[in-house]
Amino acid sequence: MSSASPSPEEIARDATWLAQALDPANATARLVRMDREAYRAASFLDDRMHQQPLDARVVEWQRVRGAVAIETRTDARWIFHIGHVGSTLVARLLGELPQVLAVREPRFLRDIATLSNDDRADFTFAARALFSRTFAQDELALVKATSFVSEIADELVTAGERALFLYAAPRAYVASILAGENSVRELAILAPLRAERLSGRARFPKPRNTAEAAATAWACEMIGLEAAAERMEGRHVLWADFDRMLENMTNELNGIAQYFGFDAPADRLHAIATGPLTRRYSKALEYDYTPELRRELIAETDAANRKDIDGALAMLERAAEKSPLLARALGRAKES
Repeated sequence: MSSASPSPEEIARDATWLAQALDPANATARLVRMDREAYRAASFLDDRMHQQPLDARVVEWQRVRGAVAIETRTDARWIFHIGHVGSTLVARLLGELPQVLAVREPRFLRDIATLSNDDRADFTFAARALFSRTFAQDELALVKATSFVSEIADELVTAGERALFLYAAPRAYVASILAGENSVRELAILAPLRAERLSGRARFPKPRNTAEAAATAWACEMIGLEAAAERMEGRHVLWADFDRMLENMTNELNGIAQYFGFDAPADRLHAIATGPLTRRYSKALEYDYTPELRRELIAETDAANRKDIDGALAMLERAAEKSPLLARALGRAKES
């Protein structure tokens, strides 16, 4: 790791120096040198990217903060989501458009999302500019955040700008979680954080099985999006059910591209929507994972766990009787 720090002017100039992580206790940030291909190839910009050799610099926060004091853009488009609903795929597909720089899950956003309201204001202000940088003036940045960053979506999206909120119906979501060993493991790891986020928003009994734990996770993430949407006055929010998107990805991708203001000819979007990326696991392109396989896994898991999943969905309905945000989330899922 080099000790030489880029100047505020170099940081502000373009997206070369990714604001990858933040250490607020020590008032430092980690910057990583990137080019277009590095952004395109990276599934995530959290600490998993450090498995490969990188040019990274730890710099004083005030140096980074000085960069956004220079005239900078704040016109990034954003994707917020509930997890396991194709957000990485959608960001990859849109990132294939020549004018779009897709920025997927920088740890920096997770670092500021865990701070108190008072402590993060300066960092969220800076994030709007840091993640709007591209490599050319006619490019637009598309930022896909980690799921729990949706809690501060209203602080990240600039007035007048646009965000996509991705979700899945609760039955599909619960079955998709039950279908994967890694997702079940993640469910247990995130349970304490989600319990904290649900506090005061909805009450659930201790899960009796994995289906109820997954349904509680769905409720937590959807309530987070609904609460953020309530605070998004002056900004644009588009909601999309990922499984409905998969039924006609070309049309859905076209609609999202138009919503974001991306220059996307119909033939180009069709080629992207029907191309090889839709047949690979978007978080690890070496693995096959098609829309058909997702549907099959969800259907098989639903059939094998029907009793538990039915019970978990009934639990959501009961909790919604005393949680307006959850009731709204369930109504949205039923309408999609």
